[in-house]
Amino acid sequence: MSARRPLVGGNWKMHLTSAEARDWAARFGRQAGGQTGRLAGRQAEVVLFPSFPLLPVLARALTGSPVALGGQDLHPAASGAHTGDVSGPQLADAGCSWVLCGHSERRQDHGETDAEVAAKVAAAGRHGLVPLVCLGETAGERRGGETFAVLTRQLRAALEPRPERFALAYEPVWAIGTGDTATPETAQEAHAVLRRTLSEILGAAVAARCRILYGGSANPDNAAALIAQPDLDGFLVGGASLDPDRFLAIIRACGP
Repeated sequence: MSARRPLVGGNWKMHLTSAEARDWAARFGRQAGGQTGRLAGRQAEVVLFPSFPLLPVLARALTGSPVALGGQDLHPAASGAHTGDVSGPQLADAGCSWVLCGHSERRQDHGETDAEVAAKVAAAGRHGLVPLVCLGETAGERRGGETFAVLTRQLRAALEPRPERFALAYEPVWAIGTGDTATPETAQEAHAVLRRTLSEILGAAVAARCRILYGGSANPDNAAALIAQPDLDGFLVGGASLDPDRFLAIIRACGP
């Protein structure tokens, strides 16, 4: 495992009600032994990405906890006539310090382009949010041998604004929500390509300290083998993050 501090994100997507979110926070706190600062002796940094209506609920429920909050998306503009969107200042006002940019479901369901992802990365920086930039190939792109070309293209576009603070998440689209997971070796290969490309764009020092998460159906059973890879620095967890016990098991797999 690298010397970089592990980062574990929980992407709740469009799940849970306010009551369920409060119950989740209570159960998570109990299972962490009331020591969420160290997460029962572990040193992983943790951030939750709930749907927008749940942000104030969790901000209250997690008061005093170091567990951070993030938005699942943001609009490049600070305000305006953009029905259904949310701005960086609104996310910060709701207690967020992070935001997802370019998640595969935004790219697929909403046709989000590389240029739009870059605009959102820039907006995150302007409003004091840390972007967690998501990158990954589809099943067809992997079968066509395009994985590394896709990752390189997406990364170069997303970092065009030259953000000062950011993290990356490799999410093989073919593994999200399917139960399929990249082998540790396959994940490491993709992470290594991202780190090399990052070094070419922003220099070796930035590449060495950037955390690159794995985001393809991570669970308590595969987390330890994945996190053992030298270029894998944590997880962006989907379905498993909805269960506080399973989520905490993944966090603990990251070690001290």
